[in-house]
Amino acid sequence: MKAILLHVSGDSCMEARLQVALDIARATKGHITCLQAVNFEVFAPGDFYGSAMAAAIPQIKEAAEQLRARLESHLVNEDVSWDWHYTNAQPEAALLEQSALHDVIVLGPNDVGADGTRQASNMAGSLALKAPVPVLVVPGDSKGFDVTAPVLVAWNGSAEACVALRQALPLLALSDAVYLASVEEVSDKNRFDFPPVEGARYLSRHGVEAELVSLPRGDAKIADTLFSAAQMRECGLIVMGAYGHSRLAEMLFGGVTRRSLTDPHLPIFMAH
Repeated sequence: MKAILLHVSGDSCMEARLQVALDIARATKGHITCLQAVNFEVFAPGDFYGSAMAAAIPQIKEAAEQLRARLESHLVNEDVSWDWHYTNAQPEAALLEQSALHDVIVLGPNDVGADGTRQASNMAGSLALKAPVPVLVVPGDSKGFDVTAPVLVAWNGSAEACVALRQALPLLALSDAVYLASVEEVSDKNRFDFPPVEGARYLSRHGVEAELVSLPRGDAKIADTLFSAAQMRECGLIVMGAYGHSRLAEMLFGGVTRRSLTDPHLPIFMAH
């Protein structure tokens, strides 16, 4: 993870994802690009002449400048390479464009303007689908990122799980323990396109030893089962393939990806 794209926004989770990005950059001798995308297209109902928008723009600019000044004063004291990219654009579009020459996108768990809500981030889900690199969703209570902490890889044998495993390899190589975890599904008799042993074999070829774990399904949702297993093993990260089913089905009926993004208990590394 040499090129880290960090989403900069004035939400309550900013400090958490900054610390995580810094820890990864230190461990990998990487570089952080701080992307501050500010959108001035403020929609004000009944504002036919744009007066509300005109009044809001100076306030938005001032808040953005204050945030930049605060974070830059922090970054200059860190032993990490970084730069700052400011743009007037929708954050999702700006992150997607810049991701082409980065290794990972570091995000918070909420959409812009939805700070503190308990609902899945549409931006995180969309970037996981569209971006050519994985996304790392960081909960607001994260104090940092221990790259040596155990990692749980959610494995369902899908192509998406394989992509996530492969793209997480630089972080898995730093971990002291990797668990390749599958949730037992009685109805899925031959559900594995790629059995767990194949994932473990791939990792072993790259010098990473993984322990295969089979988790009983029980009555809990799969996402909750995975989070519980990760917490029991003191994991610092969950790796998972995003939207193994169609995204429409996930939006209508839930799904592991959407459930995981709704209330993440620890950082989630996602790829599609």
